[in-house]
Amino acid sequence: MEAETSWTTYPYTYITTYVPEAESYSEHSDDDTKVQTFSMDSLLPNDLLERILSFLPIASIFRAGTVCKRWNEIVSSQRFLSNFSNNSVPQSPWYFMFTSTDDPSGYAYDPVIRKWYSFDLPCIETSNWFVASSCGLVCFMDNDCRNKIYVSNPITKQWRKLTEPPGHKSTDYTALSTSVNRAKQSYSVSVVKSKQVPEDFFQWELSVHLYSSETMTWTTRLTDVLTGWRGGDESVICDNVLYFLIYSTGGSDHRHGLVALNLSSISSSNGILMRSFIPMPCSLTCGRLMNLKEKLVVVGGIGKHDRPDIIKGIGVWVLKEGGGREWQEVARMPQRFFQGFGELDDVFASSGSDDMVYIQSYGSPALLTFDMNLKCWKWSQKCPVSKKFPLQLFTGFCFEPRLEIAP
Repeated sequence: MEAETSWTTYPYTYITTYVPEAESYSEHSDDDTKVQTFSMDSLLPNDLLERILSFLPIASIFRAGTVCKRWNEIVSSQRFLSNFSNNSVPQSPWYFMFTSTDDPSGYAYDPVIRKWYSFDLPCIETSNWFVASSCGLVCFMDNDCRNKIYVSNPITKQWRKLTEPPGHKSTDYTALSTSVNRAKQSYSVSVVKSKQVPEDFFQWELSVHLYSSETMTWTTRLTDVLTGWRGGDESVICDNVLYFLIYSTGGSDHRHGLVALNLSSISSSNGILMRSFIPMPCSLTCGRLMNLKEKLVVVGGIGKHDRPDIIKGIGVWVLKEGGGREWQEVARMPQRFFQGFGELDDVFASSGSDDMVYIQSYGSPALLTFDMNLKCWKWSQKCPVSKKFPLQLFTGFCFEPRLEIAP
């Protein structure tokens, strides 16, 4: 693990103020002749300067907005924001790490320039809220009543509060996911609710509710009763298919399972979920679902053969395309990285986007990245978060930094 610390503190509210241009002075020569100075960017027209600035990383654009009034007006303009996604270089997903269990403050990691930024999130009140992200938007849901749901762009701080989802007011387990359709400039939010049937541990009521930003309404896409299985808190939307993990309550050889629901269908009948059952690739201590370029990826803790609740490693799998039920193993974490976490619990935090997967132990601020394309494992720069007491927990989530997307 790299020991170097690298972080910067910025006021991450979207740029609305600027630093006035500093006056330029030059010394006079003996003959009192003035030496004229000028800025090179004064020779560039706005459209060309806008083009140049659009190739900067997100964090550099914020700094550019504080250079002078002209630069601030350019990077704050609607034209720059709307054209940024077309002109800019690809932005790798960031990882936000909470610094406290009481409030949502924390640091965001930029893997491109390998720096941590002091960062404040909009809407969210505590770090134990449910979080889901897609294409620059992040969805938050409270962990108490589970009826306060916000969709926001954490970079621009724009946000929207959604209406309360239908279904049970109180649930035992809830899974949150979101998906952005960039072509339509719309998004959907899914909430999977699971509630135990009174006095029957083996039967669980499960319902799926979907919000559409186009109609600004919720619809209930499915209600079912599962026997021997319950829902959990892991779900993701890939290519308009909702996947979520279910957990055995007894009577099955599998500890975990995956079910799929095609969101394009208008309605679903009872019993359809278990017909889409997909076994997990191996005995997992936990599983984390993520959408990487519309492919379903699972990062899971590999359990020991004789003691499946004890973690012996971490693997990455992708569900093969074509609607099948077969998994392809992408990689297994090398032991030197696995041991670098120190004491790793059987559950851990992991999320990803694009080609990047982040893995974090709940008991340590150490953050490991895995590049799906390069098959490369790498520690992040050392996070400024430090462990203050033995039972302190660390968690976080991944999101894409974008300027042009709005809730």
